[in-house]
Amino acid sequence: MSITASHGDVQIDQPRTVSVLSWKAPIIFGLFTVLFALLPLLVPREGATTFRLTAGEAFIDIPDVVLPSTPTAWIAVVLLAVCTALSIFDVRQRRDIPLWLIVLYVAVLLIGFLAWAAAGATLPMIGLLGGALALATPLIYGALGGVIGERAGVVNIAIEAQLLAGAFTAAVAASLAGSPWAGLIAAMGAGVLVALVLAVFTITYYVDQVIVGVVLNVLVIGITTFLFRQVLAPNTEALNSPETFAVLPIPVLSEIPIIGPILFKQSFIVYLMYAVVALVWFGLYRTRWGLRLRAVGEHPQAADTVGIKVAATRYRAVLLAGAVAGMGGAFYTLVSVPRFNQEMTAGAGFIALAAVIFGKWDPIRATLAALLFGFASNLQGVLSVIGSPVPSQFMLMLPYVVTIFAVAGLVGRSRAPAATGQPYIKS
Repeated sequence: MSITASHGDVQIDQPRTVSVLSWKAPIIFGLFTVLFALLPLLVPREGATTFRLTAGEAFIDIPDVVLPSTPTAWIAVVLLAVCTALSIFDVRQRRDIPLWLIVLYVAVLLIGFLAWAAAGATLPMIGLLGGALALATPLIYGALGGVIGERAGVVNIAIEAQLLAGAFTAAVAASLAGSPWAGLIAAMGAGVLVALVLAVFTITYYVDQVIVGVVLNVLVIGITTFLFRQVLAPNTEALNSPETFAVLPIPVLSEIPIIGPILFKQSFIVYLMYAVVALVWFGLYRTRWGLRLRAVGEHPQAADTVGIKVAATRYRAVLLAGAVAGMGGAFYTLVSVPRFNQEMTAGAGFIALAAVIFGKWDPIRATLAALLFGFASNLQGVLSVIGSPVPSQFMLMLPYVVTIFAVAGLVGRSRAPAATGQPYIKS
């Protein structure tokens, strides 16, 4: 928006910035602070929670951290209130809430909740965080695929279909070839195939992108379920017993206290995920390809004017996104569970899509969001094992509650790429 000021005979256009206040994050902060305060107030827990920071025989033994349950919860309430006040101050100053404040709020909330929920028990933090990374890995792949596609202007609702197709083909290919590498390549191919269908209908024939994505999700679920019942189930040994990737500890790095067992005692697909995150970030922000891709997603008409082939750029981006999401599907059958089960992704594609929005269409932020959702998924299992008083029904809801909380409250002001969801018709 601009205003025109007159200086003699000269007309000068002066930009005017309109700042929009978003109170979503402070409201959600305050709401969760109050709800969390009700836990130690109404259900005080006696005893202490032990946070175990080593697993097995560690090179460096770190002593356990023991926190009194109820006092720690009340300290967390105070810190959460401070974070809420800081968020209110930032909004009143018309500033975006910084990422560090969001991370601090989430970390304090988690520590306080764990101290309260696990009173009198021992929490294996290495297992909790390592399991969270494992559960987050397919979400990260799916979120990266979503970021690439939407940065080019194509909404990828079909992440769920790409993950499921990748899981299915990885299981079959690895079983037939006797090698997980064949399964990984086949999974990438399956993701590309689903992405190709998405691209043809949305880019070439201008069909609504959301509708095509939903249809693809339903289609792939139906196809994989049919093939599982009719082909895989009767031939489990031959077609559904894939070779899996083994855990590969990295020498020296895996011996680093706390982070070593979590980050560097993983399978190849997890290590590959680290590289893919870095490559996607570098490609989007530090290469000519990334500049052109983002231009196509923001203003395809202008990109076309300077000679960028909009349709070709979108095709390449969507196919690349499908390959990345397919790798995430391979994780399910080549690492997590050594066989394919019908609908085994269980809505992970939609959580990955939420991570894209929560991460504001940025690969690093989307990765952090996926890690948060993975942590919430793993937390329900850990708390159930240690006998937490939290009802099992709530624990099953926890990953989705965290997803809604994150997307609805923590995103704040965000803007998708301007041309996302809009077909480009060359005039």
